[in-house]
Amino acid sequence: MRMTATTTVSREPQVKFTRQMMTKELNPANHLAKRLSWRDTFTIVVPSNLTSKEAKKFRKDERRKARSQGVPEDNIKFIVEGEEQEDPNQSASKDANESKNSKTPKKSFPRINELLSQHAAQKKLEEQIAKRNAINDAVPQSEKEKYVAIDCEMVGIGTSGAKSALARASAVDWDGNVLLDTFVRVPERVTDFRTHVSGVRPKDIHIKNENAMNHADVRIEMEKLLHGKILVGHALKNDLSVLMISHHRSETRDTAKYKPFMRPSGRAGGKMRPRKLRDLVYENLGLRIQRQGEGHSSIEDAKASMELFKCVRGRWEKELAKGGSKRGTK
Repeated sequence: MRMTATTTVSREPQVKFTRQMMTKELNPANHLAKRLSWRDTFTIVVPSNLTSKEAKKFRKDERRKARSQGVPEDNIKFIVEGEEQEDPNQSASKDANESKNSKTPKKSFPRINELLSQHAAQKKLEEQIAKRNAINDAVPQSEKEKYVAIDCEMVGIGTSGAKSALARASAVDWDGNVLLDTFVRVPERVTDFRTHVSGVRPKDIHIKNENAMNHADVRIEMEKLLHGKILVGHALKNDLSVLMISHHRSETRDTAKYKPFMRPSGRAGGKMRPRKLRDLVYENLGLRIQRQGEGHSSIEDAKASMELFKCVRGRWEKELAKGGSKRGTK
C-alpha cells in the first residue's frame, strides 16, 4: 500500500514522506520520521522565491533537521516549489557523480596508417636481415674463426656498492656457440648485487659455490680465448676493466663506439654518445633483449653484440683496412 503524508517544518517548507514498503497504517500520534523504514523518501520542497544563496542555506538547514529526525542522507530529496522535478542543484550533482563513477577509459586503437607503416617497416627489416644473413653465410670459415664476443655481469662492492666486481663472464663465437660461461666467486663483501640488472644472486658467487670460478682462473681462460682473435662487444671498456685484461686496439670492435651506432648529445649536434645495446639490437635485428624487470644475461648480450657487429662487418672492416676512420676501436 502506498501512502503519502505531509508535515510542516521551519520556514514553512512542504515536506512529503512517500511510503513505498509499508503494511501498517500511519499513526499521527507517533513521530512520523521514526516510523518510516529506510526505503521511504523524505521530500522537501524548496520555495521558488529564494535566491540562489538563500536556497543553498535552506537546503543545508533542512537536511540537518531531517538527519536529526533519523532520516538517512540517501532518502532526502529536494524539489523546487511548483515543479514536479528534483532540485536542479541536487540533480546535477547526482548526475555528475554517476557520470564520474560510470565513466570507463576509452580504448585506443591504432590507426590504419600506423598499422600499414609498421607493417612496411617490419617487411623492410626482414628483407635487410635476410640479405645480411646471405652475406654472412658466404663468409669463409677461417674468417669467422677470428671473432669472439664477450660480455660480463658485475656486482657492487665497497661502502656504497659503486665499485664493480666481476660476477659472471661469457664468451661466444661467430655462430653464437658458447666458449665460456661461468659465475665468478667474489671474496670481498658484496654491498649491491644489482640483481635487477645483473641477474646475479648471492648463491651464484658465494665463495663455497663449486660451480663458480676464481677470478684469476677466469682471467687466464679469457686471455687464452682472445689470443690472436678480434674482440667484439658493447662498451668493452667495462668488461676488460673487471676482467683485468687488455686487448689491442686494432683487434677490438666495440659496437658502442662505432659512429653509425652512436648519436649526438644534443638536438643541434655535439659530441657523439653511445646508445644502449638493447635499442640497437631491436632497431637493426628486430630482437628484444634486456626486457624490463628481467635481469641481464651475459650470454644473451654477447650473442646480441656479435649479431649486431655482423650487420656492419663488411663496411667496418673495409674502413679499417683503408687506414681511415678508427671508429669502433679502442
